[in-house]
Amino acid sequence: MTERIYPLTFTPEFRDYIWGGRHLETVFGRQLPPGIVAESWDISGHPSSPTRADAGYWQGRTLPEIMEALGADLVGSHSAEMLRRGKFPLLVKLLDANKNLSVQVHPDDAYAREHEHGELGKTEMWYVLYAEPGTELIYGLAKGATRESFQAAIEQGTVEGQLHRVRIQAGDAVYVSAGSVHALLAGAVVAEIQQNSDITYRVYDWGRVGEDGKPRPLHIQQALDVIDWGLIEPGPVQPVTLADNAGMKWSRLVQSPHFSVERVELAAGAEFHGRCDGRTFEIWGCMTGEAAVHWADEPASAPVTVRAVRFVLLPAALGEYTIRATEQSTMLRAYV
Repeated sequence: MTERIYPLTFTPEFRDYIWGGRHLETVFGRQLPPGIVAESWDISGHPSSPTRADAGYWQGRTLPEIMEALGADLVGSHSAEMLRRGKFPLLVKLLDANKNLSVQVHPDDAYAREHEHGELGKTEMWYVLYAEPGTELIYGLAKGATRESFQAAIEQGTVEGQLHRVRIQAGDAVYVSAGSVHALLAGAVVAEIQQNSDITYRVYDWGRVGEDGKPRPLHIQQALDVIDWGLIEPGPVQPVTLADNAGMKWSRLVQSPHFSVERVELAAGAEFHGRCDGRTFEIWGCMTGEAAVHWADEPASAPVTVRAVRFVLLPAALGEYTIRATEQSTMLRAYV
């Protein structure tokens, strides 16, 4: 079994929505297919774009195939319900907003279960990797916005006045719970950690048309049903420091019913020690720098090395592990 339980890396799947660009290549050195690339799905069990392991025993197998074979040894006891449903719990992406994304909102689990054929809702978080000077995003509602004023603004074409804008820079984190009105705007590249769902209700699309020359569909009634009207002028996450010593600063960014995300900043040579004890998998992402993942049954050949911006999935049954920075690094750690 030891050759089947190891840190997993995957070949990304790309999406070419109209708002994408080439920043994943020009800024982060990704090898991209020709044309517009809006999203890189880096760890995905979603049926529309499952990612395949790129090394080791599982090389060439999709994440759903690996989950079917390993079961709880991969996802852990905290994700027993997701395992029963055959859904890997999380989806990890990079998004390149070369143009504004549509203003949108996602449903929660209860609404999706009732109205989207039993699907999951979509709570997500963004970690800003790159932002051109002055870049903003839309997050929540402007002061004074209500369901009635928002619906009237849709009818009158004045939605932008109902939206809250937040200035962002690299290193910011934004927690986009289900029901949050939001949009990435031009000039931002973010890492996104989210529930394994692709349900989006568009509210406003800047008056543009799709490749077919027609306006892209809007989902006004569904959006009005699920918007969190109490989310007025929210701001980025305020990190909570968990530890700060020996060249390691460890902070909590998000703690939600669906996932937790932490940031671990490591000086060159510093280490983070953890243990996957069967309760949950962990996803580690290198946002800046480079780090190596060591574990108890590591082969003599080499550890798994991750450079910015890459992710690695640690199975729930992996046991003790060490993240060692080979240069100054910023890491994200996500788990259920």
